[in-house]
Amino acid sequence: MTEIDRRDFLTRTAGGLAAMALVPEMKAFGGFSLNETLRVGVVGVGRQGREIMGELGKIAGVSVVGVCDVDERRLKSGLRRASGATGYATVGEMLSSGTVDAVAVATPTHTHREVAVECMGSGVHVYLECPLAHTREDCIAISEAARSSKGVVAAGLQGRSNPVYKLARGFFRSDSVRDLISMRAQNNRKTTWITPSNDPVRREALNWKLDPARSNGLAGEWGTQQFDVFHWYTGRYPVRVHGNGGVRFYEDGRTVHDTIACSLIYEDGATIGYDATLANSYGGRHEKFFGSNAAIKLGWSHGWLFKESDAPTQGWEVYANRQQFHNDEGITLIAGATKLAEQGKLKEGVGLPNPSVFYALEDWIVSIAEKGTPACTIAEAARATVVGIAANQAIVTGKGVDIDLAGL
Repeated sequence: MTEIDRRDFLTRTAGGLAAMALVPEMKAFGGFSLNETLRVGVVGVGRQGREIMGELGKIAGVSVVGVCDVDERRLKSGLRRASGATGYATVGEMLSSGTVDAVAVATPTHTHREVAVECMGSGVHVYLECPLAHTREDCIAISEAARSSKGVVAAGLQGRSNPVYKLARGFFRSDSVRDLISMRAQNNRKTTWITPSNDPVRREALNWKLDPARSNGLAGEWGTQQFDVFHWYTGRYPVRVHGNGGVRFYEDGRTVHDTIACSLIYEDGATIGYDATLANSYGGRHEKFFGSNAAIKLGWSHGWLFKESDAPTQGWEVYANRQQFHNDEGITLIAGATKLAEQGKLKEGVGLPNPSVFYALEDWIVSIAEKGTPACTIAEAARATVVGIAANQAIVTGKGVDIDLAGL
């Protein structure tokens, strides 16, 4: 952002950044209405699908009327969570029933293309979990189907609809952060990535993430969500990636790495450093932006801004809630902070009341009601997914990989 751009930005947000950054969009709090009940079917009711079902149940005017899964046990589990819903063994049966207006797809990544293309071709509204697909070719096929779809098609990259992330993006794009220095992210969780089953065939199907032929590993399955946050904030994409990884903890015969590190490089030399592991939970999942005036740390339900001592005061700080981190003091990013401050309830606004997937689903529903464009399009999801695919390739081969986003 040039100096003229900065002055223009600050002039247009006269009265300080509080008006721009501390008052959320009405969408974030359900400021919409559907003319009639939206009948939603959920395809794939493993852990993510069941979470989607639970979050859809919080949204007024939405009813989960259909549940589909090729795994009989999961189908029965899903039906127990959706009172009155009908179970289907195939997505074709669900679509031909004529009982669903919209479909949320949460099947394994490598199956997205077949399911998503069929749903989009039927004309229903579609929410597709991310990463978008397992291969670049599948991303292209899904993107083509989305362009010709008659329904509202949204991709499940959740940062773009997260109220804290939207709030922090306003700070990032102002003098609050100023010149971007570097970016980092991590996803640390202590989990095996194994779903147990006594049936060998079922066990193989459930544990697709540990099959390198069907999985893009930690960089693809987890990193894609976080890489998209950087794409959204900067409006740019990395052009090359280097990485490495290994099985550092789980000595159970797996070949998909349980620990990775990679560096994504932009054309101007800026980098994103990314680390992920299944063997340690310290620090959890977060993204960081380091600027000459401040740093921003985003933790999905929370966000903080850390101002440099020489950064100018801009006026909105009067509304700020502060939190101490060792020797650093962070300003907590709170959606609706101005109103909460007036009510003396500022600390009550720290953190989001719902998980990020709720806001992504709500944004999709809002877009259906308003016949608008969802926060994350299939095109953006395709680009983020291909970045994740390239990162996994660099990690597996130990060689630098060029990121080709042409045609996406």
